[in-house]
Amino acid sequence: MKKLCISFLGLLAAFSYGQSGLEKSYKDVEEKVIAWRHDIHQNPELSNREFKTAEKIAKHLKSLGIEVQTGVAHTGVVGVLKGKRPGKVVALRADIDALPVTERNNLPFKSEVKAEFLGENVGVMHACGHDTHTAILMGVAEVLANNKDKIKGTVKFIFQPAEEGPPPGEEGGALLMVKEGVLKNPDVDAIFGLHINSETPVGTIRYKSGGTMAAAQSFTIKVKGKQSHGSQPWSGVDPILISAKIIDGLQTIISRESELTNEAAVITVGKIKSGVRFNIIPESAEMIGTIRTLDYDMKDHINKRMKEMVATIAKAYGGEATCEIKDATDITYNDPALTAKMIPTLERVAGKDQVVTQKAITGAEDFSYFQREVPGFFFFLGGMAPGTTESYPHHTPDFLIDDAGMQLGVKAMTELTLDYLNTTK
Repeated sequence: MKKLCISFLGLLAAFSYGQSGLEKSYKDVEEKVIAWRHDIHQNPELSNREFKTAEKIAKHLKSLGIEVQTGVAHTGVVGVLKGKRPGKVVALRADIDALPVTERNNLPFKSEVKAEFLGENVGVMHACGHDTHTAILMGVAEVLANNKDKIKGTVKFIFQPAEEGPPPGEEGGALLMVKEGVLKNPDVDAIFGLHINSETPVGTIRYKSGGTMAAAQSFTIKVKGKQSHGSQPWSGVDPILISAKIIDGLQTIISRESELTNEAAVITVGKIKSGVRFNIIPESAEMIGTIRTLDYDMKDHINKRMKEMVATIAKAYGGEATCEIKDATDITYNDPALTAKMIPTLERVAGKDQVVTQKAITGAEDFSYFQREVPGFFFFLGGMAPGTTESYPHHTPDFLIDDAGMQLGVKAMTELTLDYLNTTK
């Protein structure tokens, strides 16, 4: 009886501390994850064109006995794994697309792929780490499929295309996946996702409760003036001058009207196009740019004021202007209750000192569209090599991720899954 009591207490202590007993599984899968990542990195595909990547994922999931659906949101892959016991449904998401960036390094698995993007022949590179996300989730799928007896409920693996945005004129990404019912049948109760970070040391996990990444919107401003000779500006209406005044005015919405102690906000004009010759004042101008917000009230106010200001400034200088705003992603919002529930898992897996809070990021993630439907938790995984003094930002030709961070990613996603399912009634 005493031995039974000691044994029971040991099991209870192990469960309360959250040990899943999967260390061997993590070690066994690590080399595979790294190999998958290298292969995917060397063979990147642009948004909505991830055909070979999807084929590789589907083949792997099927080999594990996981129920697989392909062609979701064009090239997405969804796997469903039912545990040995009934329970809730948790979804895990990885994005699979690459960027039109020409890689600049000497990695043995460097991408040499070229593709057409917006009518141009461009290099293609996993310059944001989606190759690591995909490989990590493939590893998580293998660990969980080999340990179904530990799963109380169902796991849905979502391999999502077009996180970087679908090509013009096409739908895609998380928004289309949601539209096609990816969170249904079985209905998802919570969703987890991660993003590798090239400027965070391997072994470190960063997160923020609440608004963690910004809503991204694009805007197009069209200015109409009156063409005239460049030597006689008084005989026309200069749309370039009006554009300059509009750009200046837009920044006052941020600097003088936005409560920046609440959350950050950004308005950026990324391109302006007007005119054909040095001595002609053109008839029109066009500007495009982005808006980033982390608060819905601030987002609404900025949108309203931009449209008012653009029209008013143009009129003040004798011209006309319109402002069209389109949503690209929503606010990536970590459900506070779910976040608080799962942080102890990450602290156990990575070490309490290695799980740190961070400030909100004005970058955007379409993982937000999943979180808009169900509670979600999105965190950042360190990918900067130990001892590295220089790192390279995402979306650049020199972007670099160290393979040493892969195993922690597999552990974190697996343990979050098991702890959520096994401790949720």
